[in-house]
Amino acid sequence: MGKSGVATSGGETRDIGWLGIFRLGLVQAAIGAIVVITTSTLNRVLVVELALPALVPGVLVALHYFVQVLRPRFGYGSDVGGRRTPWIIGGMAVLGLGAVGASISTALMVTQLPLGLMLATLSFLLVGLGVGACGTAMLVLMSTNVAKSRLAAAATVTWVMMIVGFIVTSVLAGKMLEPFSMLRLVEVTAVVAATAFLVTCVAVWRIETRSKIAASASSTAASNVDAAVGGASASTDDASTQGFVSALREVWNEPHSRRLAGFVFVSMLAYSAQDLVLEPFAGAVFGLTPGESTRLSGMMSSGTLIGMLIVAVICTAGANTRAGALRAWTIGGCVASALMLLTLAVAGLVGPSWPLRPTVFALGLANGAFAVAAIGSMMGLVGRGRQSREGTRMGLWGAAQAMAFGLGGIAATATVDLMRWLTGSVTLAYGVVFVLEAVLFVVATLFAVRLSREDTTAQVDGGGSTAGPAYLAEARVSGGSAARLT
Repeated sequence: MGKSGVATSGGETRDIGWLGIFRLGLVQAAIGAIVVITTSTLNRVLVVELALPALVPGVLVALHYFVQVLRPRFGYGSDVGGRRTPWIIGGMAVLGLGAVGASISTALMVTQLPLGLMLATLSFLLVGLGVGACGTAMLVLMSTNVAKSRLAAAATVTWVMMIVGFIVTSVLAGKMLEPFSMLRLVEVTAVVAATAFLVTCVAVWRIETRSKIAASASSTAASNVDAAVGGASASTDDASTQGFVSALREVWNEPHSRRLAGFVFVSMLAYSAQDLVLEPFAGAVFGLTPGESTRLSGMMSSGTLIGMLIVAVICTAGANTRAGALRAWTIGGCVASALMLLTLAVAGLVGPSWPLRPTVFALGLANGAFAVAAIGSMMGLVGRGRQSREGTRMGLWGAAQAMAFGLGGIAATATVDLMRWLTGSVTLAYGVVFVLEAVLFVVATLFAVRLSREDTTAQVDGGGSTAGPAYLAEARVSGGSAARLT
């Protein structure tokens, strides 16, 4: 087998190549395009044009995160079905339907607020379900068909193209919404949703290889046997339910899956908690204007992208040290993020004389490095353990991330308010939050170190169906598909 391929049970090499990676990146961009309409544009309309409390869009956005706790079920469904493409297309259809429903509900609130709120709740639940189904299946499809030499690069592509989806949609939709009206809002949302759906259909057209379909067929048979052994025989629905519970229990009982879920939750909790406190901190403590704090946030985003690109280039070029490099960047990125957050806490005490912009840029670099390295490492871990459980593992980790993002902003802002009330000091309030975020990154580092030790042990012990992650061996022949995860 060539060094750039992914091994199948028959010794065949599967690699979708750079074109395939960018095609799947288009799916992520399509997800980002719809999500930015529902979480940003509609957020502003609800608060400004409709003069509703900020809590309303806050709760709706949190709902779309929390419903993604169902990601393991979506992943299991794609495991049993044997193919990821139907879940990608179906999830995108549900996501688009939810976005259009959310825009209609916003227009409806002008005259019938209670009915509009009920429709908005249902619509945001659909948005979360669509993101969970489409995103989970897309990531598993990429993981099972990307060569190990491209793991970090593939992770970077998905993140960058999602951001590109945010930016392009924000610019174009912003122009299309002028002059603003509720009818135009619904029309623009419908156009974005339809375009995203068509882009997704084209992007995934025939991208699943014959070898993947064949491997998935064996996964389907294995899953059906598991369901039968689990005693699910009353009906088809009962069998599916019992099979999922059994599969999720198996995945949770795998030490590396459980620890990685913990790592994802803790690290992403710290990562997402920064979003809602950085700009208010810059304004309240350093006296930055709204425009200046927005540029500061943009500087951090630039640092994040640069950090991602640096890790992607280094880990893609260094073929002989790739696995070790990913582990090192994951641990180093977490440690650096913790140090920069502690630096921000000190910066608040020093005041305006502190070089805030370089500090925030450095935090972005650290965040980007850790994020891409962590995702690249997860790509290799998704195939470790019981076969035909790749989607379930991906779903578990995706659910952990979604829960973390749903809780991060709420926890951070609530802590700021609580500490401001207790101490009477804005500076100390933000400082405590930054210190707590740093502690979370330290805990994430401990998870990463433990996972790294397990990977090293598995590499020394040699290959097998459960010996180690796919990126640690040249080939993995175990009667099923070898899988990777973003």
